[in-house]
Amino acid sequence: MSPTTRVVTAQDWTGPDDPENPHNWSMWIRAYHTIPPSLFGFVVTFGSSVYTPAVEDVMKQFSVSSTAAFLGLSLYVVGLAFGPVLAAPISETHGRNVVYKLSLPISMLFTLGVGFSQNFASLLVCRFFAGFFGSPVLAVGAGTNADLFPPHLRAVATSLFLMAPFAGPSLGPVVGGFAAQYKTWRWTQWSILFISVAVYLTSLPMRETYKKIILKRRAARLGIEPPKSPTGIAALKTLLTITLFRPLHMLATEPIVLFLSMYTAFAFAVLFSFFAAFPIVFKNAPYHFTISQVGLTFLAIGLGVAAGSTSSIVIDRTIYQKHYHQALSDGRAHAAPEHRLYSAMLGSFGMPIGLFWFAWSADKGAHWAVPVVAAIPFAWGNVSLFISMALYLIDVYGPLNGASAIAGNGILRYMLGATFPLFTIQMYTKLGIGWATSLLGFLSVLMLPIPWILYKWGPQIRSKSAYPTFIK
Repeated sequence: MSPTTRVVTAQDWTGPDDPENPHNWSMWIRAYHTIPPSLFGFVVTFGSSVYTPAVEDVMKQFSVSSTAAFLGLSLYVVGLAFGPVLAAPISETHGRNVVYKLSLPISMLFTLGVGFSQNFASLLVCRFFAGFFGSPVLAVGAGTNADLFPPHLRAVATSLFLMAPFAGPSLGPVVGGFAAQYKTWRWTQWSILFISVAVYLTSLPMRETYKKIILKRRAARLGIEPPKSPTGIAALKTLLTITLFRPLHMLATEPIVLFLSMYTAFAFAVLFSFFAAFPIVFKNAPYHFTISQVGLTFLAIGLGVAAGSTSSIVIDRTIYQKHYHQALSDGRAHAAPEHRLYSAMLGSFGMPIGLFWFAWSADKGAHWAVPVVAAIPFAWGNVSLFISMALYLIDVYGPLNGASAIAGNGILRYMLGATFPLFTIQMYTKLGIGWATSLLGFLSVLMLPIPWILYKWGPQIRSKSAYPTFIK
């Protein structure tokens, strides 16, 4: 249908080449719109870990135990778990752009409150709300990528976007280590603010990408009927279902969601346990690292994160795209979701290799570089697993239910991430470095078959799902 005869409507796109559809924006504009969400994801997760090198300073100033001091990390991460509950009603009503523009400034105000806290209670309260109000950008980032790219082009954007929330925790201790050693713990919070301001400025030119809001604005501009959507109590019920009840229901009833969420949540929690474990390993004999030197060891995790995102993109370009084009030639719209699992299948070996390598090289006092390098395969496997999981769940359940599945994954992931650091010190003290890390390694081996089982028997498992699986 030519543009001159096209019927303009706000019920849906006017056709596959509708210029207001973000899929039809120029590649440069779409590429730009992937950058601020990634940077938001970076700074919000950076805010979680930059605090950890300052734990000793916090213990001294407020006369609290190490476990209590680590609550400053844990409560922030608990706040991150509830981002979708806050983000969904805002994005559904006003779009994704306002979430980016509104949530981070509020989070920054609470970070400012942390930095000026004069008692431990106010520090904990402000850390929780800094995480809570920062987390909506994590919740809508994946949606922004879905707005911008069709499924077969989504892997590259997803890989780069998901690299940021893993790079943040790995670089936080680097900055926090120098801040804590040469300034005070309060400078860990000032560093969050400095980076947040720079990141926020990159988002100012962003356009709205959410289809529903674009169509609403088109309707208002042209004076035509807006897209139909629930209102009032029905709208509230829909939002609660999508953001809270359905994610929890899918965790409880969908084996695919449950087992992938358990696996990725465990991997994420081990990453957060390193914030307590690395100081135990490297500050004591035989290494005797300073706080800033311990922070630098986390650069290995950052390198593994970059490697994981890169390998996932390479796998998509060389393997998945081949299956996608074969599906098109066979008359199918999509490749089978199981072809999204190659990165997870490879990455499942990286985590136990890295954990056992770290466990016994550090336990035996090997040169510091040996246990540090062990963090690279662990982080590579961790990110590879997470990228595969996100792409697979969207392919299996479709955009709406897939978002609920990922939200359920996020709740479990952040709750475990908040819990593990609280018992890591006791575990390493009682079991020793070798066996404490090996325990985590054995658990990762126990979970290793999950992506392989889904690759082999995924179609049979999906056929029994209570939810519609969009790609058969």
